[in-house]
Amino acid sequence: MQVAVLFARADSIYKSMTGCDVWDIDRDARTWNGGAPVVAHPPCRAWGRMRQFAKPRDDEKALALLAVAHVRRFGGVLEHPAHSSLWRVAALPLPGEFPDGHGGWTLAIEQFHFGHRAEKATWLYIVGCPPDALPPVPTRPGRPTHCIRASKRYPRLPTVTKAERERTPPALARWLHLVALRCRKDEGGNG
Repeated sequence: MQVAVLFARADSIYKSMTGCDVWDIDRDARTWNGGAPVVAHPPCRAWGRMRQFAKPRDDEKALALLAVAHVRRFGGVLEHPAHSSLWRVAALPLPGEFPDGHGGWTLAIEQFHFGHRAEKATWLYIVGCPPDALPPVPTRPGRPTHCIRASKRYPRLPTVTKAERERTPPALARWLHLVALRCRKDEGGNG
């Protein structure tokens, strides 16, 4: 089965993975016709904690709402920074809350456990795969060697590059692909 990877970077790790139909900016995920579970990585700069400093393209914010609609209709997983304002605007359940009317729920992860050099707190909105059917979530010993941005928690760690902030660690990409493969929805939105 193919998984549609929507809003991937042009140099995405998914392009080297079997079973991934990758839609980057050149392929334009807005033209995807559906029919498969998705892994969605919509741009986050218009939704994140630092959004007041972001300069997104005019149409960029709408891409996340389109990604939510595709995940709800076809099943899959959407990845965004923890505390993204997308959760409030799209009425997505917060981590630990009951599933929404689409059967979607939110898992909080740290990308460090998937090989990222920074902690990178992330929320995953999942539709079509209950928590007990997820592949095991890895845990990695140690502490991050870098941070996304300097903070009181990490005042002296070096920050990662913009590209590294945006890239999905290979282990996380493989795990998200497995999650999407376990998501079952029909085109009418029923699990």
